[in-house]
Parts: sequence; structure tokens; C-alpha cells
Amino acid sequence: MSLVAKLSAEVLAVAPHHKHHGVWVGRPHHVPNVSPSKIPKVILHGGEWGSVGSVVAWHYIIDGKDHVAKDVVEAIDEENKTITYRVIEGDVL
Repeated sequence: MSLVAKLSAEVLAVAPHHKHHGVWVGRPHHVPNVSPSKIPKVILHGGEWGSVGSVVAWHYIIDGKDHVAKDVVEAIDEENKTITYRVIEGDVL
């Protein structure tokens, strides 16, 4: 049995869509600069930033409590400006 869920948050960041995509794909460790109160830390555990198969740990805060989710980058679609993660460890599971 598997569990499918969606976790989302809204952060106002005024920039063109290609810049947002560039940060989420190639420089997710810069996300805490945009929203340190919601995502204080992003750590690369394997692979390279911006590559399929890389393992990224997201440290995030919900209701004042620290949480962590470790993800694998499964797909990057430059044409449609999307990135797909699969959570492999952490509080989301």
C-alpha cells in the first residue's frame, strides 16, 4: 500500500517563471534565502544540484515545528519548467 499526499505553501517571490525554475532545479539551496521562516535549510546528500537522481534534504517548518523530507529528483522538464521529486525519508512519510 502506498500513500500519496501533497504538501504546499505559498511564498511571494516576484521574479520571472524561468528564474523560479532555475532556483528550484539548479540552486534549491538558495530557497532559504527567499523564505527562511518556512524553509530554513536545504542540503544535498548525493549527486549534483540540478541533476536527476540527486538526493536533497529539505528542512521546513510547519506550525513552529521543524520537519525534514529527503527527496530524490526523478525528472526535470526544461520545456514545461517542472521538476518531480520522490520523498524517500522524513516526516512527510
